[in-house]
Amino acid sequence: MSAPTTADRTPRPWRGLMVATTLPLRTDLSIDYDAFADHLRELVEAGCDGVVPNGSLGEYQTLTPEERARVVEVAIEAIGGDRVMPGVAAYGSTEARRWTEQAAEAGARAVMLLPPNAYRADDAEVHAHYADVAAVGLPIVAYNNPFDTRVDLSPELLAKLHADGHIVGVKEFSGDPRRAYRIAELAPDLDLLAGADDVLLELAVGGAKGWIGGFSNVLPTACAELYHATRAGDLVRARELYDILHPLLRWDTRTEFVQAIKLSMDVVGKPGGPCRPPRRPLSAEARDTVRRATERAVAAGLT
Repeated sequence: MSAPTTADRTPRPWRGLMVATTLPLRTDLSIDYDAFADHLRELVEAGCDGVVPNGSLGEYQTLTPEERARVVEVAIEAIGGDRVMPGVAAYGSTEARRWTEQAAEAGARAVMLLPPNAYRADDAEVHAHYADVAAVGLPIVAYNNPFDTRVDLSPELLAKLHADGHIVGVKEFSGDPRRAYRIAELAPDLDLLAGADDVLLELAVGGAKGWIGGFSNVLPTACAELYHATRAGDLVRARELYDILHPLLRWDTRTEFVQAIKLSMDVVGKPGGPCRPPRRPLSAEARDTVRRATERAVAAGLT
């Protein structure tokens, strides 16, 4: 599948198949920026619409401020600002706003933002957080990950944030496909993006306008075909692909998702590599499970 042309690009750069990118590290755990740039270009060439660097899969929590800024700059230099939606998560809105300003200065056209993740903020605090960061002027895709943040961006809260002009979309990671219909009911113009790989099909059927995928790092062409099949309503082909890929996709919602995706990348010859502490290598049993599922997908002709 060829990469979308400029004429094909939607004016909403958060739509389509966005890849939550991994970050290739050398054996000394320094960042291999050249390998990172090459990986991003290959994702676009494989049919992915853009990337989301500096998310949890990109190990942003372990990066120095200089590294985190450089990741955004390298991504935009490699594939252009209209294809890069950096994660700007932080403990509070002051720091998140600084990262949003840095993204804007680098040329990004949108950002992805978690709610405050220092403690369990209430709805008023979450609203103030998004309002403060939205004042920078870049479109914000909220990220609902109640497992890691202990804050649930309910459909009602999302509708309020959207009505007040603070967010344009949401990466929905709760795993509950029923939310697609409630969000569409309360905020029909809010773009729903599938955030958990293993409910992509269900959320796409429910009207998702995009997918922020993790295993797209590993098998981008197959994931692009899966995404477009679901969007086109070709559920026969979508189910064929989903059945083969799902043993891998379900790792995206597990605690060891970074290690699993990087290992799977290593298996197919992409720049996976190690993780920074506190993440440790997978157990032998988990490694075997990921390796077998990856080899099965490759044997089925998926790349």
